[in-house]
Amino acid sequence: MPAFRQVGEKQLPNPILYMAWSPNRDLIALANTSGELLLHRLANFQRVWSLLPNENTGKEITSLAWRPDGKVLAFSVGDTKQVVLCDAEKAEILHLFAVEYPASCMHWMEVQDDSRWGFYIKRIHFLSLLMTWFHSSEKSDEVTNLLGEVRLNILVVGGPSGFVELYAYGLYKIATLGGISGTCRSLGLSSDLKSLSVITEIRSTEDNPEIHYIQLDTGLLSSCLPELTKMARKFTHISTLLRYLRLSLTCMCEAWEDILMQMDLRLTKFVQEKNTSTQVQDEFLELLLWGHASSELQALLMNQLTVKGLKMLGQSIDSSYSSIQKLVISHLQSGSEALLYHLSEVKGMALWKQKFQPLGLDPAAIEDAIVAVGSFTLKASELLQVIDKSMKNFKAFFRWLYVAMLRMSEDHVPPELNKMTQKDLAFVADFLSEHFSANEELFDRKGKYFNVERVGQYLKDEDEDLVSPPSMEGNQWVTFVKQSTYLKDSPLLFPTYPQKSLHFVKRMMEGSIDLCLQKPAEVIGHSIKQAVCLRLYTVPESSENALRLFELPSLWNDKKAGMHYVVFCMPDISPSKIYILRRATDPNRSVPKGLVALNLNTPLNSSIDDETPAPASAYSSYSCLDARFYDDETLTVVLRSLEDDENKMRILTQLHLNSAVSWDEEFTWDLTLRLEQQTEGIPVQGLTWGNQSREMDNIKAQFVAVNGIRKVACVLSANLRHVRVFEMDAEEEEEEEERADESQEMSLDQDRLEDTMTYQSDAGEGRDGVGGAEEAQVAGQGSQDILDETAGSDTL
Repeated sequence: MPAFRQVGEKQLPNPILYMAWSPNRDLIALANTSGELLLHRLANFQRVWSLLPNENTGKEITSLAWRPDGKVLAFSVGDTKQVVLCDAEKAEILHLFAVEYPASCMHWMEVQDDSRWGFYIKRIHFLSLLMTWFHSSEKSDEVTNLLGEVRLNILVVGGPSGFVELYAYGLYKIATLGGISGTCRSLGLSSDLKSLSVITEIRSTEDNPEIHYIQLDTGLLSSCLPELTKMARKFTHISTLLRYLRLSLTCMCEAWEDILMQMDLRLTKFVQEKNTSTQVQDEFLELLLWGHASSELQALLMNQLTVKGLKMLGQSIDSSYSSIQKLVISHLQSGSEALLYHLSEVKGMALWKQKFQPLGLDPAAIEDAIVAVGSFTLKASELLQVIDKSMKNFKAFFRWLYVAMLRMSEDHVPPELNKMTQKDLAFVADFLSEHFSANEELFDRKGKYFNVERVGQYLKDEDEDLVSPPSMEGNQWVTFVKQSTYLKDSPLLFPTYPQKSLHFVKRMMEGSIDLCLQKPAEVIGHSIKQAVCLRLYTVPESSENALRLFELPSLWNDKKAGMHYVVFCMPDISPSKIYILRRATDPNRSVPKGLVALNLNTPLNSSIDDETPAPASAYSSYSCLDARFYDDETLTVVLRSLEDDENKMRILTQLHLNSAVSWDEEFTWDLTLRLEQQTEGIPVQGLTWGNQSREMDNIKAQFVAVNGIRKVACVLSANLRHVRVFEMDAEEEEEEEERADESQEMSLDQDRLEDTMTYQSDAGEGRDGVGGAEEAQVAGQGSQDILDETAGSDTL
């Protein structure tokens, strides 16, 4: 019976650019040429959800990476230069951040379990409480998903011009690396944080591009793991809180309505059109004291403002101010207080110089950030006072004006509104005196005379000073501070910036916190040095313009042995060999016998224990199309026969490396030469795979993605449209084997169709999926049943 049980097959309308299995679930993420992100289940390759491209995220997906717990999927977008974190359950965007260059590869790893830093970590739940207002409990779930588990995980992002950055929890940048040449094609950070493996492609004007392997010493991350985890956790909270405050302020701006400016605009128009020399303040005071209004004022109130309009304006002001007030109290103040708490803890960490100074924590920069957050908190309190005063003023003013307008129109005045005490008269008179005097300076700056509405100026994202700042006359605390020699310039008091808006102070706070967050990334980045650089081979001219999204080399980290593995091929030099390079994750530890070549010219169905030699006809030559580590001891490989030119047989096989990586010869590497120039001395090992192989019928298998934890593999065809999924630890059942035999008679037609589709794909045609549908019509009966089951839910 054939090895590996086929559990799904699919013809897709658009070519696939990336495949990535979830680390611990039977889910696979696919990115296609149209910018669509797809998530499929293992069983029957059923689609779970799809995320269409949009203007906010972008349309050109360049890499994928799963968070180690499988709850968040990261994908990079080339046209917008962003990295997007997506919820794997709901296909919702949790977070996105901009990068300097389009990311060409990503790797998301989790540090290995270490009891040294367990006592440092304390789970913080206040964010869930803060975020419940936004979309109820759904938004708090998003924050929990963003922070993930307690154990530190790091997202590594690489791109052109040696661009490499490290993000703790996928949110906070902890390192920006320098000194790397070329474009990053693959990344692998060891779970012990001792080194980072990078595969780069270096281009020159004279020669073909070269592939290099670079190992970077990240010893500072490993030696300061407890401190790094504590700092990263804190800064991740701070980054999330800043995002939360921005969202709160956005909601406040949306709650403030343009209708609130109607009173100011109509009063300005009244001043410009009236013929008398009396001031607007005198006109309203005469109406207040004597009940008489000029014809111009009466026309303004009855024809432009109207009784109905005044009632609507009063309701809008009351509703808008109440919403803003609730947002400030429940969210803006709570968020800024939480920000102060975390920054104060970070300052305490920074003062422990023995532990945290190597990571770049600067107490002075953190103190500046604390002061900026304190000023933001004071400005939020000032806004609350302005809202409270404005609500009282407008309520009394509109109540009096509503009664006056009812009397002008000779309508009935409700008894409860007809009563007005001397205190109420004095209150309205003070309001008119403060707000209704013509302001020539305001007209010069804003094109209007009046600023009755005082809240909106705090929510405008402008650098100009407030039009009507609050008066501090009579404030006992302000007077006391000004008269005190010790408190006037004391660093213990937060500056208030009475002339600036809330948005302006928020930008100052963000700038101070950004400086505080950026310093550790610079210090850690400078501490990471290159330990070794190995020149591997040049990229053949034939494949220089081909898609390299799946191409070798591939990287693997053996956590138990503390080893980096690099798998690659050199088809122009030795097409029938796979090369495995291994290096210790600790750059100071040398590894003997670090390079071996695996010879693929071996019999198909034999094992290492066979005593009877295989017949000569069983021997065949193969070339490696793709190879990925299945686990620490197994390599999953897609092979192509070099002898069978007519059918071009493809084989999926599992190579067990226990015996293959045990050899006695040592390779002496001349670092001045490329590896392809010194292949004669590389130890070569024969290889057998026994019954752990399966011929790929009716599909020109080219690439493979595997997950050894879930024991699954996904094979992709050369035209990037045809996928087939296997369970690697199970064999095909007899009925399924019979159906597979019946479909073999269609293999020749299938090959011709795939050749045609590949040609059309290279020519830029057939993107509407028609070719894929025609190919599905002539597929074997075994695969056709699967395609029929899913044809109703997927559009081809």
